[in-house]
Amino acid sequence: MTLEEGQFLVKLARRAFETYVKENVKIEVPKDTPAKLLEKSGVFVTLSTVTPTGEKRLRGCIGFPLPHFPLAQATIEAAISSATMDPRFPPVTESEIDNIVVEVTVLTPPNLIEVEDPKEYPSKIKVGKHGLIIERGPYKGLLLPQVPVDWNWDEEEFLCECCIKAGLSPDAWCDKKTKVYCFEGIIYEEESPRGKIVERPLIK
Repeated sequence: MTLEEGQFLVKLARRAFETYVKENVKIEVPKDTPAKLLEKSGVFVTLSTVTPTGEKRLRGCIGFPLPHFPLAQATIEAAISSATMDPRFPPVTESEIDNIVVEVTVLTPPNLIEVEDPKEYPSKIKVGKHGLIIERGPYKGLLLPQVPVDWNWDEEEFLCECCIKAGLSPDAWCDKKTKVYCFEGIIYEEESPRGKIVERPLIK
């Protein structure tokens, strides 16, 4: 994916959530959408509030782990849901919009990590490259590749935190009944609200 395509997605996500918050209208996929963005792909949209001191605080993050929908359409849906349906936060209000930065993470399809011994999992994943999905029975949790980088976790901490996200005990990844999937992501983000859009590197 090119930087221009990533910039298109971030602008699309911003227009989608802003229009919905202000007018309660869901925008359509633009006619000038690049063909690559009409292909099916997983995607997450993250909204963060920028504080007066410049700190970013999570305001909403929702997406589609699997490539069930065309990328542009999935970005619109994820942006609106991040602003209005993240159960951790109240819906975004119009007065907040000017202090929000938008981040879009385009995902590769998840792959099941196969091991003989669950203790092998930390050696099979790499912080700064992989996102994780933990699944056991009805419990499922996902963490994007940038999360362990932001929190300075190692691979084992990453696994534990993803188990917690799934509603499981931190060491649930050690249970052979637990499935662990990894995926990769390309991240595009605004450097400031409505500011320059860049690709975010995870591995320094």
